Amino acid sequence: MGTKKERQRDDGGKAREDMGGKEYEKTLYDLHVELVKLQTWVQSTGAKVCIIFEGRDGAGKGGTIKAITERVSPRVFRVVALPAPTEREKSQMYMQRYLPHLPAAGEIVIFDRSWYNRAGVERVMGFCSKEQVATFLFGTPLMERAIVHSGILLLKYWLEVSEEEQTRRLQARINDGRKTWKLSDMDLKSYSRWYDYSRARDDMFLATDTDFAPWHVVDSNCKRRARLNVISHLLESIPYETIRRQKVKLPQRQKGGEYKEPEYPYRVVPQRF
Repeated sequence: MGTKKERQRDDGGKAREDMGGKEYEKTLYDLHVELVKLQTWVQSTGAKVCIIFEGRDGAGKGGTIKAITERVSPRVFRVVALPAPTEREKSQMYMQRYLPHLPAAGEIVIFDRSWYNRAGVERVMGFCSKEQVATFLFGTPLMERAIVHSGILLLKYWLEVSEEEQTRRLQARINDGRKTWKLSDMDLKSYSRWYDYSRARDDMFLATDTDFAPWHVVDSNCKRRARLNVISHLLESIPYETIRRQKVKLPQRQKGGEYKEPEYPYRVVPQRF
């Protein structure tokens, strides 16, 4: 039981060590190179990709999305994390507020939680009726079939975390000043309803895990492995090709000529570090 490497569990119940930092960074570097190639291919071909991340609080959705997007252009990889609906939006057809955010040609849209809020948090926390949930579960496969039929490649990921690991992560948010913003009153209320969420997840899978838009379940008890597994899987799921680019060579910089630096009283930031 070392202090540097955290013990995890694999699907067979065996203890497993977290991935070391050097191995993780090396593997992530290689995957980032491939994500840049994917980005170039999407721009060149006009492909449209939509990626959905769902899971319990503390499952690692935000960290996984950050690992995907930290080395690519936000103009191509666009992250959508919608706030609570307004009163006007509550009166609309449920899917209406999400449709404008779907990708256009040359875009990859990542939903940090999505229309599946209705199947999860809204259901568990009583923000919608049983009839509304039933309507959602019936209609969503029809909507997703239309999305896929329009030419959008739709990938859906569910990050699965254990009870023990979720507790550890949420407790860490309480004790770490950098993470307190991640712990809302809603997180605290939903934490106590583990099995309500399990039932909601099970019903969601049963209704919306289709051949044309399947759910991909990710073991996220080890954050590093989960991030690498997701990136690797999404790269394998998209038929991108390497687009050859011209070699880049820096042009010769112009000569200063008569230019002189001005004697201006710049407000310089103090060098405290």
